[in-house]
Amino acid sequence: MADEDHTKGQGKEIKGGIKETAGKVTGDKETEAEGKADKTEGKAQRAWGDVKDTLKGE
Repeated sequence: MADEDHTKGQGKEIKGGIKETAGKVTGDKETEAEGKADKTEGKAQRAWGDVKDTLKGE
């Protein structure tokens, strides 16, 4: 079941991917790094949602 953590995590992954690509295209290493960090944060949040689902028995 998709919960708030899954949804927010996926949003952060998408936002991070866009930001990372923009940083690569413009040569802005800081923006690229921020995008990678956002993607990692999103993956972690989605994983937390998976853990919560497992604990709930879903």
